[in-house]
Amino acid sequence: MAEEGVAEAGDGPITAESPRISISSARKSSVRKGSSRSGLRRVDSLLVEAGRVKSMGAVHHGTEDLPWSVTLTLAYQTIGVVYGDLGTSPLYVFASTFPDHTPSENDILGALSFIIYTFTLIPLIKYVFIVLRANDHGNGGTFALYSLIARYAKISVSPNQVPEDQEVSSYKLAAPTKTMRRSQYLKEALNKKNWLRNVVVTIAILGTCMVIGDGVLTPSISVLSAIQGIKVNKPSLNQNVVVLVTCVILFALFSIQRFGTDRVGYCFSPIVVIWFISIALIGIYNIIMKDSTVFRAFNPYHMYEYISRNKKQGWISFGGIVLCVTGTEAMFADLGHFSVKAIQIAFTALVYPCLLIAYIGQAAYLLKHPEAVGETFYNSIPDKVYWPMFVVATGAAIIASQAMISATFSIVDQAMTLGCFPRVKVVHTSKKYAGQIYIPELNWLMMVLCIIIAAGFRDTTQIGNAYGVAVVSVFFVTTNFVTLIAIMIWQVPLWIALPCYFFMGSVELTYFSSILYKVPKGGWVPLIFVACFFSVMYTWHYGRVKKYEYEVKNKVSLDWVLGLGSNLGITRVPGIGLVYSELAQGVPTIFSHLISNLPAMHQVLVFVCIKNLPVPYVPDEERFLIRRIGPKQFRMFRCAVRFGYRDLSVGNEIDFEEQLIQNLAIFISTEVQAAQEQPMIADLAQLQRMIDAEGDGGAAPASVALDMTRRLSQGSRDDSEDSQSQSGIKAMKLPPNVDSGVEEELKVLVESKDAGVVYLLGHTEVRSRRSSSRFRKFLIDDYYHALKRNCRASTVSLAIPHERLLQVGMVHYI
Repeated sequence: MAEEGVAEAGDGPITAESPRISISSARKSSVRKGSSRSGLRRVDSLLVEAGRVKSMGAVHHGTEDLPWSVTLTLAYQTIGVVYGDLGTSPLYVFASTFPDHTPSENDILGALSFIIYTFTLIPLIKYVFIVLRANDHGNGGTFALYSLIARYAKISVSPNQVPEDQEVSSYKLAAPTKTMRRSQYLKEALNKKNWLRNVVVTIAILGTCMVIGDGVLTPSISVLSAIQGIKVNKPSLNQNVVVLVTCVILFALFSIQRFGTDRVGYCFSPIVVIWFISIALIGIYNIIMKDSTVFRAFNPYHMYEYISRNKKQGWISFGGIVLCVTGTEAMFADLGHFSVKAIQIAFTALVYPCLLIAYIGQAAYLLKHPEAVGETFYNSIPDKVYWPMFVVATGAAIIASQAMISATFSIVDQAMTLGCFPRVKVVHTSKKYAGQIYIPELNWLMMVLCIIIAAGFRDTTQIGNAYGVAVVSVFFVTTNFVTLIAIMIWQVPLWIALPCYFFMGSVELTYFSSILYKVPKGGWVPLIFVACFFSVMYTWHYGRVKKYEYEVKNKVSLDWVLGLGSNLGITRVPGIGLVYSELAQGVPTIFSHLISNLPAMHQVLVFVCIKNLPVPYVPDEERFLIRRIGPKQFRMFRCAVRFGYRDLSVGNEIDFEEQLIQNLAIFISTEVQAAQEQPMIADLAQLQRMIDAEGDGGAAPASVALDMTRRLSQGSRDDSEDSQSQSGIKAMKLPPNVDSGVEEELKVLVESKDAGVVYLLGHTEVRSRRSSSRFRKFLIDDYYHALKRNCRASTVSLAIPHERLLQVGMVHYI
């Protein structure tokens, strides 16, 4: 997991000869020169902050000011997607708190007091008012927190990051008004100490694994606890029937995930709204009819009295009390599907008051009927509305699973794009909301695990013991990351941050210690999940980093390339060759391997590096970063294509080709200007504005590039269009002040595109050296190799057409 910071010795001459062309450098040059082009405002940056990035074609709604109609619509959807799990906790909290004995009046009041203040402290104060602020451009979850820390401390998340990536507009964070010494110290420590960076990455991976475990356990306990309620009215019903019905419902639930969060949210929200209103009304009924003195539990003295009287038994019962906040992490993990304001409005206006009244009402019922604690919820329902409430509870329990399923999809997608999870298929299910995704392989794996857990345990008590381990672990990971962000980025004074951290951390660790006591009684399940998923994620990240380090160490030197001559020592044939590599700098070993085995190479060569940055989105105009390799007659280029962890990936290969070649044409036309430190051109729209502003004689290179790129974008749809394009290029009359080399190179680029684009990709096998230890050999030769063989192929992930793919086999010994 070491940070890649290898200096590219062979790239020095290239930088001086052919500067990078990007929108960020164009802005700097324009401002520096004070030319008329300085009027080109940073509109794209503002659009990113407002969440309207063109590349996605969807709304990114997180920290921006959305219309109230959109915010309220999203708030309505959150009720069905985010709060289902949190809302169904009343089904099993009291039963899990007192599983083996009938509680006394003081026990009930003490437990209720703990529930009230735990529910207020963690979901309301911690998450709604603090954690949601630590979003990354409207995205939440463990890896969103990690990306904020990595960007501020300027540490590499992926091994192929280079300093130029930090120039992306969305990479920058709002600068604090005053940089404190401790913030600078933490930043330098993360930069210099490799072990500290590894600790941060390990915590991020552990948090992700816990969320996945939470997503597996949530459907099992929610659905089983709801279906089990039928035995209150039908005690003779066999438990096998309950388990069978639960498994059928779980299968149906995961089967509808492919329709997307947007549709599921609209369908589920009405049921959950009815659920919240119903449990609140039942709570009010029980408070009035059973025991209105239950409000005594608001006195925190009952918590002290509960612990001092019950001692060890009271501490053990914390494992059941903490289940009242299960599903809280979904508020942050599902943030990319909705918005901060939407989640805050739904929680404070509906979820919090309804659940608080529901718990108080159940306690009021138990004060009169403590023997009914085993099925508190169903026993507290008036007989006349039992069956309607059973139907609503079953529907709400099914929906409750949606919260952590959606959260699991989101956080695994983030981990995958940052190189910490094997490649899987990600389906964007909404054209309106970019963060709503579906992962088929993960969906079916979770379904199988959920059914196994429900059928294996057959009881909510043991599943609850396992459930708490995953829930509280995620809480503690989030607390650590948010505290680091508060001190390092928000510049919160230590006298505020540290007491809050120790207080919240002590509460969560107290609950966690109680849950660990129940590991032999089912708590071992999430630990097994964490061990399995952590080994997968760590091995994948480790293998990827080691593979990249091998490529950096064995890359081809620039002197060797220059020694080949203008034709690279081979025959150059018409066409464009896109050589894919993870190297952000330098020439990869695959190139030397290719020309050693093939007698010919394409007229234009582009070394393409697909990079995932620790930012949610990369604007279109900053996506491509192009530089030249060697002299102009080589016609070799390097192109880094940058994506954020919420961006749509490469996508359609035809669109990708068009965008890449257009950006290459712009680079060629503006390269001379860049070398002379003139204002550079960023995109086609800017080219047109420059021509309009400066007249016919002032922007000749811009007009040539615009005309050429327009011709390139038309493509070669049929023979007639192709012939027209060629004749148009031949007939083009360029102003005398246009560099003839630029004209010739653009013509070659058009001709090469018409001849065809071929993708060249290395089919590499990673093997450990003979001197490696047995564990390392198992990790690389067996485990990593099995993961790579069974995950999604890179050709599919990169949308490379098979009919134009050329793969070259290589073996890397690391």
